[in-house]
Amino acid sequence: MSFQVLPGSPHPLGAHALPGNDGTVNFAIYSQHATAVDLCLFDPKDSQIETARIRLTQRSGFIWHAEISGCSPLQNYGYRLHGPWNPEQGHFFNPNKLLFDPLARDFSEAAIFHPSMLATDPSNHSNDPSTANRTDSGPHVPRSVVIANNFDWEQDQSPATPYADSLIYELHVKGFTQLHPDVPEPLRGTYAGLANDAAIQYLSDLGITAVQLMPVHYHLDDDFLIDRGLVNYWGYNTVGFFAPDPRYAAGPDSIAEFKGMVKALHQAGIEVILDVVFNHTGEAGVTGPSCCFRGIDNLVYYRTQSKNPGVYQDFTGCGNTLNTTHPQVLQLIMDSLRYWVSEMHVDGFRFDLAVTLGREPTNYNQHSAFFKAIMQDPVLSQVKMIAEPWDLGRGGYQVGHFPYGWSELNGRYRDTIRRFWKGDHGVLPEFSSRLTGSQDLYGPRNRSPQASINFITSHDGFTLRDLVSYNHKHNEDNLENNRDGSDHDMTWNHGVEGETDDPDILALRERQRRNFLTTLLLSRGVPFLLAGDELGRTQNGNNNAYCQDNELNWIDWSSTRTESDFLEFVKNLIAFRKQYPTLRRTHFYSGKPSASSGTPDIAWYRPDGADMTPGDWHAQTAGALSTFLDGPVTTPILLLLNARAESLTFTLPAPPASDLNAHWQLEIDTADPHGKGRSSALDGKSVLSSRAIQVWTLQRVVTGE
Repeated sequence: MSFQVLPGSPHPLGAHALPGNDGTVNFAIYSQHATAVDLCLFDPKDSQIETARIRLTQRSGFIWHAEISGCSPLQNYGYRLHGPWNPEQGHFFNPNKLLFDPLARDFSEAAIFHPSMLATDPSNHSNDPSTANRTDSGPHVPRSVVIANNFDWEQDQSPATPYADSLIYELHVKGFTQLHPDVPEPLRGTYAGLANDAAIQYLSDLGITAVQLMPVHYHLDDDFLIDRGLVNYWGYNTVGFFAPDPRYAAGPDSIAEFKGMVKALHQAGIEVILDVVFNHTGEAGVTGPSCCFRGIDNLVYYRTQSKNPGVYQDFTGCGNTLNTTHPQVLQLIMDSLRYWVSEMHVDGFRFDLAVTLGREPTNYNQHSAFFKAIMQDPVLSQVKMIAEPWDLGRGGYQVGHFPYGWSELNGRYRDTIRRFWKGDHGVLPEFSSRLTGSQDLYGPRNRSPQASINFITSHDGFTLRDLVSYNHKHNEDNLENNRDGSDHDMTWNHGVEGETDDPDILALRERQRRNFLTTLLLSRGVPFLLAGDELGRTQNGNNNAYCQDNELNWIDWSSTRTESDFLEFVKNLIAFRKQYPTLRRTHFYSGKPSASSGTPDIAWYRPDGADMTPGDWHAQTAGALSTFLDGPVTTPILLLLNARAESLTFTLPAPPASDLNAHWQLEIDTADPHGKGRSSALDGKSVLSSRAIQVWTLQRVVTGE
């Protein structure tokens, strides 16, 4: 095959087909320390056939580039870089390794580890990284692919749902539809499956406003998992930040399929948020694979110790940390995010271990270059930005310390709500703050309650059903001797570890599930629901099911029959939240009387109806209290909460003086299997079962003139 080589342009980075459809592509790659760069072209019909190897002789600064004519449609390519092999100084150049383009939009196939990818010699059992692995990885490395951008978005627009009205639903693209009986079998577990009418109708009927997709970026399965017959199912092992992983594509065009999914969800009014992993890559530690960043320029892309550049700074627990302090790496991340918004039409991002992105150089800084770059970007500053506000480095727990405009997964909310319903003592003061938007965390920095993404469960940990069924993790299936996963989950099995047929324990577990989700949906902030929790999904006590691509992770849709009452309860909860603006206010409660009603916008009472005292707040007993929530021109709401082991009689507060003819109406009672209860209180009192919630609304009497 004949190729013509011209100098080309250093911008944009990556491989881009030039206008004209004549097979001309501009290739550009950044490497500061390489001494030579070879572009390898492959036959798209048989990617094992290398059709050309072209030395890039044109260099602008640290960008190597060329314009190549004669390329095929969907041209397959990769790179081999020459330079020093000196691991002690942080250099891992090895032309025996075929490397991905870090800006590739597509790949020929899924990335699966092969020993030939290893940077260092695997036969050296001392794990000495000084010996290079000279085995050619070319036959085993997927090819980067030049794409054509011809998707018809029609009139697609983001739903742009305000945070205050949002309900985020975390799901795995494969696990959500893999077992769905109404999704055509060829589409199950794919982007097209999630775009199917059956899947979208379920999401719409449930009432969620956004799906948060677990990582869909191109990722590499780990060698140690493959050796155990497992895979990196969750996908937190990225090696391609611009490409949707073809694992989740039903057809050959994963990009068009992903776009079609986004368009279909948007048409249903559902936003798409991506869980993105920019804190580390799938290349792991210095003895891991060299398939992209390490072989292109290790010292540029990874954080290393300043006095010992052969050693990584690992704030992530994954072997490496992406070097966001380097301008080129920061540009890569910004370009990736902008691409997914502008070209793929996603509506926001959830950043895994986001504290790492703000370390500058090693300590967390909410004014770091990363956050400044997001804030000043005209595209990215307009979409949802959600932080997982911790990492594994020193000072890594930063809940409440992200910049204005960001929201955060509120880990303190999760922990406090779990402790409250477990019956822990001394939790009331913090519980009240978490229920009302965590003003103590976000108020001092002039952030709103919507900075708090409230959650009880997420992919990382127990499901809701397991939360009330296990005291301990049961991760034996991960083949790590149950050493992996958290040991501090604040769970309670209610008397029996795991499955049981004891009707009393089952009834209490069901009530606790209703308590958790009622608390979640009635809290100020943005509710976050783990897919399948509304269907009683279980992982059999596994709290770290990252490597289980099987029924342990896939949603069992047959449970829509056995869990129909609970599913209906959750739908009604979501509808209740949407009905009452009091629950979605964008400001914190003040506790001050309003000018219109003369009553405070929030008040706290003991079960006997008296105001809570300092002694009540700090009593060493399980929590029991009520709270009155009001707002301008809104329906007041009263919550009765009892985390104790015995029933209590609550005295309901008298209606405000301006509403003497009003009466309290019971809307939700979690002691009832259907969440219903009596329609009104008797003599201003209500009996609340042990470990239960009642929700009342003040019904005003409208009189004519």
